Amino acid sequence: MSQPLITKYNVAGPRYTSYPTVPYWNLESFSLANWKASLQRAFKESNATEGLSLYIHLPFCESLCTFCGCHKRITKRHSVESPYIQAVLKEWSLYLALLETKPIIKELHLGGGTPTFFSAENLNILISGLLENAELAEGYEFSFEGHPNNTTEAHLQTLYDLGFRRVSYGVQDYNLSIQKAINRIQPFENVKRATDLARNIGYTSVGHDIIFGLPFQTEADVIETIEKTKALMPDRIAFYSYAHVPWIKGNGQRGFSEADLPTPASKRQQYETGKQHFEAAGYVEIGMDHFALKSDSLYKAMENKTLHRNFMGYTASKTQAMIGLGVSSISDSWYGFAQNVKSNTEYYRLLEQDIIPVFKGHILNTEDLIIRKHILNLMCNFETAWTDDALVFKELPEVLIKLKEFESDGLLQFGSKHVVVTEKGKAFIRNICMAFDLLLQRKKPETQLFSMTI
Repeated sequence: MSQPLITKYNVAGPRYTSYPTVPYWNLESFSLANWKASLQRAFKESNATEGLSLYIHLPFCESLCTFCGCHKRITKRHSVESPYIQAVLKEWSLYLALLETKPIIKELHLGGGTPTFFSAENLNILISGLLENAELAEGYEFSFEGHPNNTTEAHLQTLYDLGFRRVSYGVQDYNLSIQKAINRIQPFENVKRATDLARNIGYTSVGHDIIFGLPFQTEADVIETIEKTKALMPDRIAFYSYAHVPWIKGNGQRGFSEADLPTPASKRQQYETGKQHFEAAGYVEIGMDHFALKSDSLYKAMENKTLHRNFMGYTASKTQAMIGLGVSSISDSWYGFAQNVKSNTEYYRLLEQDIIPVFKGHILNTEDLIIRKHILNLMCNFETAWTDDALVFKELPEVLIKLKEFESDGLLQFGSKHVVVTEKGKAFIRNICMAFDLLLQRKKPETQLFSMTI
């Protein structure tokens, strides 16, 4: 990749797990009532045919990882587990009353925080309670994020017995100096133990999360981590770009200086080198930051053009409606987004009053829905197409002008009414999506809201 292109396109930009992106939600026109109406509409349209996705946010961690941009609460008091689980089940009961008919669960994911902070017994209570008044869709997929240091055989066996077949482990990097900088010490032996345990029990998809662009990280560190990863051959790899956003996450990302981070050029080289090593080992690049073996469902979804992207990242199955439970969780009805409160105290207080604990959101208008479709097409399939009556926003000529510039740089190819991202352009997919992002163009942020695209 040429240095001029890196310099030109290394700007702050969204990762497009949603459109509109959260900073551009129209909070003034949003209300809990219109969120409920949008979810009821989506549920009636899609529950019988697609089913419903559930995301459960379990925010507790015993220590702070300084690379993390997720909402978390640091504590060593495990007495917090039971009250939190009861609150999540109460929130689910409020949604069940709203939906009226029994939901069909297609996808369920436990994220965090550290889901394996919770005991196996308490996770059993949580999942059993969620499924008690629901049906399971054909081909359903349950998954969770496990910490290699504390995921036990009891965790894996309990969740397996409940229907879980996919687990992802946060690896980040195996270099001890980097682990100390990000406060995430975990030797290879712990990752191997957790990976082997999952496979021996019967999990069909084991994933590893690796991050490039970390403080003090070099290309050699990335290669070393990948070589160790190849010894375990996880079915799926998330190869994430470190998002340095201390202005959002506060002191959690201030354990090191910006001077300790790789330059944009060296960071991009880390990705390109990693990609070469993954592909040589038999992995296929999926979207902008995932790799999978051809036996994994994520690869099959890409081949079938059914790959989907939402607040959980890339997924192998799509449902129109996704309900997020727990503090800070985001729900998606396709027609609207809603985010829960971020304070545990406020979360508990609202649930005690039988109020779904949403505090902000966005209801999509016609233009939003059109642009969302195109950005989703680009992020998942690296192409999108339009017709005269489908792309109706008046700024279309300006969008085409911006896209033409990408074409002149060799990043995409134009048809009469479609664009296809080139292999060279995949590295700049966030930038290409930004050409469609009219809200971002109409109101440039006065302060930096997003991580850098390279």
